[in-house]
Order: sequence, then structure tokens, then C-alpha cells
Amino acid sequence: MHCDISKSVGKESRIILKKFVRFELIMAAFKSLVSLSSQAAVLLLLLLALGMETKTAKAQTCASQLTNLNVCAPFVVPGATNTNPSADCCGALQAVPHDCICNTLRIASRLPSQCNLPALTCSN
Repeated sequence: MHCDISKSVGKESRIILKKFVRFELIMAAFKSLVSLSSQAAVLLLLLLALGMETKTAKAQTCASQLTNLNVCAPFVVPGATNTNPSADCCGALQAVPHDCICNTLRIASRLPSQCNLPALTCSN
């Protein structure tokens, strides 16, 4: 049984490494296309997608669908000049299941406390 666990952990590590390499390629492409704040939004979405990686196919699907939301980055950063999402953004958002979005936001909202930072309070 111990060997099976080691193989499983190794496989998960390889999956995470592959996703990280894809992330690096995506970020390199974005550096020439979008602003720093948009890159930060994409980074957050991709990190959340990587953080969601688990053994289940449902979680892998959620992570993949969250990665596809990178087309929404220009519309979700503070100070965005165009707040009307593109058709690509709307399509990507529609493809993400409700529970995937809610679970991701729930996880993201816990990050400050897990990092020993004050809780976020958002107004308006």
C-alpha cells in the first residue's frame, strides 16, 4: 500500500509540474499583451486553479475550466476601462460549473487568514 501512495504522489507532482510549465508559457505570452494588473488577475486565477488540483476528475475539470477564464482578466481588474465582458469571457464563464466558481471563491477568501493576514473587508 505504501508503494501505491508514493506512485500516486509522484503522479500528482508531475501533473502539477506540467500545469506550472503551462502557466509559465501562458504568462510569457501575456507579458506582451496585457497590463501588470491584468497579469496579476490571471496569475490569481491560475494559482487558484493549481490549488484546486486533487485526485478527483471533478477537481481537475474545475482547475482546467478556471484556467480558461484568463480571457476575463481585462474585465475584472480595478481601473479596467472596459467593464463589458467579451463573448469569449462570457463563454468561458458559462462553461465553469456553479460549484467550481463558489468553491474557488470560498478558498480564495480563506487565503488571508491562512497567511496570517487581516481578513479582507470589501465595501461597495
